Order: sequence, then C-alpha cells, then structure tokens
Amino acid sequence: MDVLAGSSASRLLMQMAATTTPALSSSSSSSSASIFTNYPLISALVAFAIAQSTKFFTSWYKERRWDLKQLIGSGGMPSSHSATVVALAVAVGFREGFEGSLFGIALVLACVVMYDAFGVRLHAGRQAEVLNQIVYGLPAEHPLAESRPLRELLGHTPPQVIAGGLLGLATATIGHLIVRAASQV
Repeated sequence: MDVLAGSSASRLLMQMAATTTPALSSSSSSSSASIFTNYPLISALVAFAIAQSTKFFTSWYKERRWDLKQLIGSGGMPSSHSATVVALAVAVGFREGFEGSLFGIALVLACVVMYDAFGVRLHAGRQAEVLNQIVYGLPAEHPLAESRPLRELLGHTPPQVIAGGLLGLATATIGHLIVRAASQV
C-alpha cells in the first residue's frame, strides 16, 4: 500500500511542478524531447564512461594487463561517481539555469555523493583491509578462516574525487558548447 501511496504522491508532485514551473512543463511536453536529446543525462553518462575508461587504460599501463573489473568497479583515479554527479549538476545548471531549484537539487546530490566517496566509503575500505588482515591471521581451524575477503577498494582519496569533479565539469561544459553550437547551425 505504501508503494502505491508513494507513486501517487510522486505523480502529484510532478503534476504540481509541471504546472508551476514553465521550464519543466515545456521540456516534458515537447514532442521532440527524447531521452537521446537529454543533455544533462548524456553529459553524466559520458563523464562516467570517460572516468571508467581512464581507470581501465591506466590499470593496463601500470600492470601491463587488461582488467575488465576496472570498467565497472568502484575506487581509483578519477572518481567516476564524482564525474557523473558533477557533470549532471553542471549540465542541469546550463540547461535550466544556475539559479533554479533543479540545479540546487543536483548540486546537493553531487556534494553528498562526493562526500560519501572520500569519507564513508574510503573509511569502509580501510576497515575492510584491517578486517581482512585479522582474518588472514586466524588459525586454519577457525570458522572464519575460510571466509571470502572483503572488498578493500571502495572509496576515493580527495585528489581522486577532485579529479572526477573536474572531469565532470569539463564534460558538461564541452557538451554545453557542442549543444549551443549545434543549435546555432
């Protein structure tokens, strides 16, 4: 029942937003609007793809082997989480205006995700490393000695988060320039 109430509330909020916000109502009701022309979404996805590809190729350069886990894994340089949310926030700012509520929401989301990346997840990864060392030191007959190791590379260092943010900013800005140039042709 809560799921139905939640979806009804969501529909009501979207209807209210569409009737009170001209930018939302015009962009959502446009017949030419498509997910493939959603500049903020495309900017976020491109930033994510660039960040993950960078990790993939730098791991090959360092280790001289292809590690497909780098394409979907978390951690490493640059932060794909930061790149994605910053690209989304900046693209929303370019599209809807930096003074609008949508940009504010996207900016808060970006700040929370980046804080989580170098705060909570970084420390969770460090705790996993310590716990793995403890488990490795257990005698073979201990019930936990055979447990699977915890993932240690979960979060990011501040430079990795900053690099991801800069990548997201650059991706959204370049995307904005391309969209603007295409609309003038």
